[in-house]
Amino acid sequence: MGEDVEQGLVYAYLLDGKGGGREIGWNEVRDWTPDAGVIWIHLNRTKEDAERYLRHESGLDDIAVEALLAPDTRPRTAAQGPGLIVNLRGINFNPGADPEDMISLRAWIQKKRIITSRARRLMAVEDFRERIIRGTGPKDEIDCLFELAKVMLIRVGHVVEELSDKVDELEDQVVSGDTRKIRDELSNSRKRAIAIRRHLAPQREALARLQAEKHEMLDAIDAAHFRELADQSARYVEELDSVRERATVVQDEMLNRLAERQNRNSYVLTVVAAIMLPLSFITSLFSVSIPGIPLTSDPNAFWLLLILLGIIVVVELIVFRLTRWL
Repeated sequence: MGEDVEQGLVYAYLLDGKGGGREIGWNEVRDWTPDAGVIWIHLNRTKEDAERYLRHESGLDDIAVEALLAPDTRPRTAAQGPGLIVNLRGINFNPGADPEDMISLRAWIQKKRIITSRARRLMAVEDFRERIIRGTGPKDEIDCLFELAKVMLIRVGHVVEELSDKVDELEDQVVSGDTRKIRDELSNSRKRAIAIRRHLAPQREALARLQAEKHEMLDAIDAAHFRELADQSARYVEELDSVRERATVVQDEMLNRLAERQNRNSYVLTVVAAIMLPLSFITSLFSVSIPGIPLTSDPNAFWLLLILLGIIVVVELIVFRLTRWL
């Protein structure tokens, strides 16, 4: 089986307790009992047979079923009777998708069984499945939850590092003076950082809640593992905040440089206009066609006028230097 199936069961594994497992189908999922060992069931919640299994065959109470089938949810952790409800978010690496459009993974964990559901393909779950196939996966149901959260955070970390490196690159471009297309890229980086942080911040709280949760399935070792994941999530949230702040600083620096360039250009134009103003006045005055204009009968009048204008330019430049305009 695999992620491209049309049925509600994406795949299911009966774990061997050593890090590996055997893939099973619907019949074995329906016939499973705790005596058979730890089972992981991954469902596509949008399919009818997945909903039918959860509502009528899984034996879960209504609260757990609704948590696995809810159309919209945010990261959270809640104890529910003999089990735990955990909602997490993972990076969307599907072709043509935006990574910041994070995909929700819902999980129900009880003794010997973990059920996860999603609407869209989540590549982090594929990573988790590969670990089981290689024999380096989880050994029990809590280990399943820990490994799932871990591979999802690894994917998040890759995107956060990519965003950080991108902002560093844009900062270098601003410093070097190459500001072409930077504004759109900066805006896009800030938008992605904000979107990912919006989902990652409550996920940090959900993992921290697992660390503090007093439940029969969680022991001190599990608490230490989830504390590590909560701390890692907190570091990613802080890095996303840093990315946003650095992007803002880079944008401000870019705007300052653009304003400085515009001011410099305006200054040059002002100086040129100041130099040309008296020249324009003189040439306009000499172009008046009335009697009495000097040098009208002199054959060298044009050259004399040019010399006069040149002298005026030199005098203006000297005056500008003395007044520190230049």
